[in-house]
Amino acid sequence: MSENGSEDGSLHIVDVATGKEVDKVIPNVQYPTGGGSLAWREDGSGFWYTRYPAASEPAERQHFYQQIYYHRVGDDPAKDVYVLGKDFPRVAEIALDARPGAPGVIASVANGDGGEFAHYLIAGDGGIRQVTRFEDKVVAAALGPDGLYLISRQGAPRGKLLKLALDDLTLAKAQTIVPESDAALEPGGEFGAGNITLTKDAIYLREIVGGPSRVAIYGLDGKPRGQLQLPEVATVDEMTVMDDGSLLVAVKTYLEPPQFLRVDADSGRTKATALRQTSPVSFGDVEVVREFATSKDGTRVPLNIVRRKGLKLDGSAPLLLNGYGGYNVSLVPRFLGAATRLWLDAGGVYVIANLRGGGEFGETWHTQGALTNKQNVFDDFAASAQYLVDKGYTSKERMAAIGGSNGGLLMGAVFTQHPELFRAVVSTVGIYDMLRVELDPNGAFNVTEFGTVKNLEQFQALYAYSPYHHVQDGAKYPAIFMATGETDGRVNPMHSRKMVARLQAATGSGRPVLLSINAHAGHGMGSSLSIRVNQMADIYAFLFDQLGITSPLQ
Repeated sequence: MSENGSEDGSLHIVDVATGKEVDKVIPNVQYPTGGGSLAWREDGSGFWYTRYPAASEPAERQHFYQQIYYHRVGDDPAKDVYVLGKDFPRVAEIALDARPGAPGVIASVANGDGGEFAHYLIAGDGGIRQVTRFEDKVVAAALGPDGLYLISRQGAPRGKLLKLALDDLTLAKAQTIVPESDAALEPGGEFGAGNITLTKDAIYLREIVGGPSRVAIYGLDGKPRGQLQLPEVATVDEMTVMDDGSLLVAVKTYLEPPQFLRVDADSGRTKATALRQTSPVSFGDVEVVREFATSKDGTRVPLNIVRRKGLKLDGSAPLLLNGYGGYNVSLVPRFLGAATRLWLDAGGVYVIANLRGGGEFGETWHTQGALTNKQNVFDDFAASAQYLVDKGYTSKERMAAIGGSNGGLLMGAVFTQHPELFRAVVSTVGIYDMLRVELDPNGAFNVTEFGTVKNLEQFQALYAYSPYHHVQDGAKYPAIFMATGETDGRVNPMHSRKMVARLQAATGSGRPVLLSINAHAGHGMGSSLSIRVNQMADIYAFLFDQLGITSPLQ
């Protein structure tokens, strides 16, 4: 738990039968990028967990050097036993995965945010075995009833599934049981462990094809058994094995509220359950179509276009274009909700662009938008916007862009490179000074994704697109709304403050440049419902005003 969205968390242990806390609070278990993780021993007597050096340690060590400790329920946390991590990189991020019946816990260790992982098996008796190294290109690991299953990108940028016998965890002896296919096996959930679900006789692999998910079923020997029956355009968030062997699958789509489907253990058929959210709005008159823009270098960029059925392509509709493009994070189907319903009722179109830098098509798609290739992301987004204008969905005077965090960097790069492309831009918790970002408290974690000013080639690439350094006096910038949280530990609020100050002094368009700072919010994770609702109201009020939209609620 953390306060005010800071993600600087402490661990509380609660007895689920009584609702009361037991044991003392364990501090320093979570920090923004490194997060925090925990895995229970199967008998419930204790758990492995991650924590950071204590406040008494030197300042340069705090919030770095994440390590694994073991806590026995009932003991004083001061007696917790160190397990692993002191020799890990300074920017290591650890995720722990325990599964019923497994002979131990898997510790997945990320080398910062760039997509390199090492994996360790922590046995129940305390023994530790390193299974993979960062250079092995194994991005996920899961313990099954008869072996260790690994997603590898070695010679397979979209991923392949390997299997190791539990009595010999030598990676060189791993068998490829599911070869690379047209779909990507991406890291997700706890560094990809959630993408491998194992039952007593089957493997369920969550695959991604340009954004939407599909779930392929295999025998434990890798022989294909077909696919789960899912909605046509959907995301599978998690899969949980139940006591009777059936599977509970969390499914999300653009137009229907999230729900859980149950998969029969014997037939493999899916059926609806009562576990589903409800919504006050319906999207029965709405459709999602997928089209492709062509980027500067010829790459086809998928666009998921949400529109009311029968929309006339006469260039008059207000359009909101969303993008991210980084960290191997994919923009996947998510229920659009009431705010998007309001936008559509006002005649608007909402578009999600699957840009390079994400994981929608595997590791190659990611690396084409990372480090010195980052400009590809901005070119993809600009090409997407121009495509939507050329096809008659909107006009530049009726188009807005929105993005947050790495997507905020995207916003800053695009409106400094193409100030004429959008009428309005919303950018939240963004990074804008790319020459100083690695000096921020959390900046070191980002070097594996963005690069470092200490490397000449990477410095040149960073400077070439750094939004703050390319604000031009007198340029006619769009109306801009930026937002940040005072307790943001992922992206220093300094970026938004200095960028807004520079833009307010420089813009020659006469359009507003606004900054919203919330003293009780961080990067967005853990923000209260009221904070999120108020920010959404501010964003749509800004967009309606700048695009000349009359609210359908009036």
